[in-house]
Amino acid sequence: MKAKTKTETEIKLPAGDAGAARRLLRSVGFRVHKPRVFEDNVILDSAGLKLRRAGALVRVRQAGGEATVTYKGRAMAGRHKVREEIETRVADASEITEIAARLGLTPKFRYQKYRTEFRQARGGGVATLDETPIGVFLELEGPPAWIDRTARRLGYEEADYVTESYATLYFAWCRANGVKGTEMVF
Repeated sequence: MKAKTKTETEIKLPAGDAGAARRLLRSVGFRVHKPRVFEDNVILDSAGLKLRRAGALVRVRQAGGEATVTYKGRAMAGRHKVREEIETRVADASEITEIAARLGLTPKFRYQKYRTEFRQARGGGVATLDETPIGVFLELEGPPAWIDRTARRLGYEEADYVTESYATLYFAWCRANGVKGTEMVF
């Protein structure tokens, strides 16, 4: 299983309602590429949160019978979230989590979502619809010009772009709602 290394460029957009977001995507030519699937994600880090302090993360994801492990590097400053991403499928999420524990990386945050992946016939990038415990988000991933053009076609402006992680959004939501934050799960 060869790992794929790339630079990930993305934004999130608050979507409000999942049904309306699906209709909006379809109205500009997006079609379901991968059907809705439940994701369970675990962020791993050292006891001293060395990865978080460096702006990086290691994530183990279980989704639709597949498991992946992902490393994400520090995001570069800008209107889009741009960072190195190395990702590979693994046979068993629990085994990779156990291996990581032997290396000093243990679960620090868990988040869940339902994700549907959309694409347009002419390509360019990927739009995902993420239904989370704190709300619905569209995520656009692809070249910066495609992201900006697609966001505008969907009725969004640059001021609507969200580049924070789900963990950051979750803890901000908890503070705003007077909730003690632990894990972003259903």
